[in-house]
Amino acid sequence: MLKTVFVAPDPGRTRLRFATRAVLGIGLAVVLCGLAGHSLLGALIGGLAALLALFTVTDATVRGQAVTTALLPAVGLPVLALAAELHDQPVARDLAFLAVVGAGVYARRWGPRGHSLGVFAFMTYFIAQFLHATPGMLPELYAAVLLSVLTAAVVRFGVWCYERRLPPPPAVAPPGGTGLARITTRQAVQATAGAGFALFVGQLVSGHRWYWAVGATWWIFVNTTSRGETLVRGFRRVLGTVIGIGLGLLVAVPVQGDPVVSSVLLAACVFGIFYTAPVSYTWMMLCVTLLASLLYGLLDLLDPALLALRLAETGVGALGAVLAVLFVLPVTTHAVTDAWIQRALTCVHACTAEAAARLAGVPGADPAPRVAELEQMLGRVRLAVAPLVHPLNPMLVRKGRALRVLALLDDCAREIRGLVAVAADPEASQDARLARACHRVEASVEALIASPASKGREPRPAGSPAVRPPQAGEPALAHLHGLEHALAELAAPLRAPSGSPLVGA
Repeated sequence: MLKTVFVAPDPGRTRLRFATRAVLGIGLAVVLCGLAGHSLLGALIGGLAALLALFTVTDATVRGQAVTTALLPAVGLPVLALAAELHDQPVARDLAFLAVVGAGVYARRWGPRGHSLGVFAFMTYFIAQFLHATPGMLPELYAAVLLSVLTAAVVRFGVWCYERRLPPPPAVAPPGGTGLARITTRQAVQATAGAGFALFVGQLVSGHRWYWAVGATWWIFVNTTSRGETLVRGFRRVLGTVIGIGLGLLVAVPVQGDPVVSSVLLAACVFGIFYTAPVSYTWMMLCVTLLASLLYGLLDLLDPALLALRLAETGVGALGAVLAVLFVLPVTTHAVTDAWIQRALTCVHACTAEAAARLAGVPGADPAPRVAELEQMLGRVRLAVAPLVHPLNPMLVRKGRALRVLALLDDCAREIRGLVAVAADPEASQDARLARACHRVEASVEALIASPASKGREPRPAGSPAVRPPQAGEPALAHLHGLEHALAELAAPLRAPSGSPLVGA
């Protein structure tokens, strides 16, 4: 865990800037809420609104991010009003909460914007339960949300918009489908069912903090697509909560009620949430749990029994998510992994074709965007395969195959990057051997992603008589040769002799 966070690469110090800007934006939002005369509860919901505006908005372009940020209050304020109006009607309140859960997950079908708005809607309803919001509190809560989202937008798009200097990341759409074949639709049903279980059992555990269980179920479903991903995320959430509660007993309980020390620690927790989120869900949950402990300390509600209750409710929520993904319209890990691997191989094919066209002098040929897309696809492959390579996974044979696939895909990416770098050299030229090598690479990819009827056709092994190893001074051919070799090696782990899938159903 330590290595994951402190040794993980941070190209361009993006994670560092992301976390530092979050502390600035959220801190400024809370200060302005205080100066505007809002109560501690108003400042709390304002800080959460700013956190969500800075954390969940992930559109590919700065313009898209600004539009999504502007839409957050349009979604959150009606949900907040609904939660307040139903405060004294438990049955209607609970049914509305489940409806918000289902709609929030279903909205992911519309990409990053739908995901951001769905998260904001859910968290608005969630925080209303925490605050026991009533209609009389709405004016202050509305003002705090609007002020904080505006403050976060000013910091993100005006004071420190480092994204303007970065190339926009390629948009990676989830696997498609229609009806219940669409993953987002199945997940919406799963999340609603899991949240229903968490809500019922959570209320049996605690009539006042039951919403923690629903929140745990919700966040376990975020950024997952398959059964295996959800199970691993649930384990990591519980682990992070356990460690965070331990730190809460050591840190939050002793400083309870001290505004200065608590504020410094809260800022550190916010930084930790944003800095660790891209690389470790366990670390992020540790920071979230410690942040919640500090907030309850400021509200003079913190005690060891409350921390134990949070752990119990988190366990209930995780159990709800596990039961839902196992028994309600399950999305198998194999199906998701296979889809992402095929899309990554398709990117390899496109990168090779673009690089060959660039070397041939075709006007407008540019493989660089394809390489960026390939990196995104490989990230999704690693996420999909994570359940199989998890240390606690007992299926050692499949774990070995998955690790082999990841290693070979990384080899492909390395050779592609080298080929693109050669193609970018204005002195580079192509010959007939380069064209033949590109055709062989394309044929190898096509064989790997072919339909079941044509999967008997294997890619040509590297080093066969038709492939002469490149000589010194032939970098493009060398990279293509390495790419051919990696693709040929991929055939074995992707198609085990037993016919078993890579990661199992």
